[in-house]
Amino acid sequence: MMRLKGKVALITGGGAGIGKATAHRFAEEGATVAICDVNQEAGEATVQGLNSETKAASAGAAVQHCFHPVDVADRQAVQAWVDEVMDRHGRVELLINNAGVLRDNLLVKVKAGELVKQMPEADFDLVVAVNLKGVFNCTQAVAPHMIRQRSGVILNATSIVGLDGNFGQTNYVATKAGVVGMTKVWARELGRHNIRVNAVAPGFIATDILSSMPEKVLEAMKARTPLGRMGRPRDVADAYLFLASEEASYISGAVLRVDGGIVVGT
Repeated sequence: MMRLKGKVALITGGGAGIGKATAHRFAEEGATVAICDVNQEAGEATVQGLNSETKAASAGAAVQHCFHPVDVADRQAVQAWVDEVMDRHGRVELLINNAGVLRDNLLVKVKAGELVKQMPEADFDLVVAVNLKGVFNCTQAVAPHMIRQRSGVILNATSIVGLDGNFGQTNYVATKAGVVGMTKVWARELGRHNIRVNAVAPGFIATDILSSMPEKVLEAMKARTPLGRMGRPRDVADAYLFLASEEASYISGAVLRVDGGIVVGT
């Protein structure tokens, strides 16, 4: 259907996992993709793959997918990336705020009445800087261009734990809940400029982050999921594609769960 034909999409954290799957899915549907990531090797490999696939599909036509090494917590680096994409293409229709990090720990751990461990302040600050401020930085850099165009779609990565909470993830849950709040604010503020803002809340997705977990933990995740399997990065990419397309033209301020039906419990 080529639902994104001719559109320019910015995707943060596009070097691996859900971001990489989204970059490939959008390119398949005709978008020109500009990804950023802190992992330069992974980002360059992703774009090389995108360009090869697009060139093959378009019988050797010129390809413009590109990668920029960017830390989304660095406002100046984000602005430089957005400016370069605008200089190259003159427009941007889609922003996918996908980049994120984990630094899980208990708020406090007490044994025999004594404090033995707690979440380090540096870990809290890092997760907030990337997962929350990073979304703010990218959206604020892109929004003026979309306003001038009188069109655009912004999609933010939250999580089911941002809705339900989760043990040992104070920092991560705080950021993902904050992303839900910002999504609803921006849907109201930017809607008058014909800009839609939505969020996607993945459940347990089989990415590299989960690959390091013990097999028994992964099996427990599957057992708690009504559909009986882990999600695939492409499952989330398909949700992003739907929300980015004209098929979702009257959807804004929504949070779409992609979680196999799970509800995180205590």
